[in-house]
Amino acid sequence: MYQRILVPVDGSSTSAHGLGEAIRLAGLTGGRLRLMHVIDELSFALAMDAYAGHSGDWLQELRNAGTRLLEEGKAKAAAAGVEADSVLCDNFRGAVTDRVTAEAASWPADLIVLGTHGRRGLGRMVMGSSAEHILRTANVPVLLVRAPEAHAKADAERFTLPSGTLASE
Repeated sequence: MYQRILVPVDGSSTSAHGLGEAIRLAGLTGGRLRLMHVIDELSFALAMDAYAGHSGDWLQELRNAGTRLLEEGKAKAAAAGVEADSVLCDNFRGAVTDRVTAEAASWPADLIVLGTHGRRGLGRMVMGSSAEHILRTANVPVLLVRAPEAHAKADAERFTLPSGTLASE
């Protein structure tokens, strides 16, 4: 059963739900986790914008935040009695999704666990889906964990016509 579980983390609530599920699964199977955080061109560009008035090293700020995020995740795993290590990817070699699938192959992982927003319809078309790309390209099974707020939002986006037929998802 799944002994080596790769968990990409980005600090979002959906990522936290994915981590929680991975910790539970590793606890049940006696597996171990590898937490992964990727600093890509987009996060670097956003940091430059966010720290525009800050005369410092933006990349180092992102590295510090990523390291802190990974340490917090390892502490959560340790509190549940699950062994975890971590990797911080900050060399801008490809898209986040490609880095995740490459790490899964090189570690090698038995499973990838991802939190997902569960976007559908226009939101998915406009924003894309990193989780879907990883699901399609990974050479190992992928477990997608939808956050509770994603379920509530999906329910709020549905509506029916007076005839009772579903009009939009």
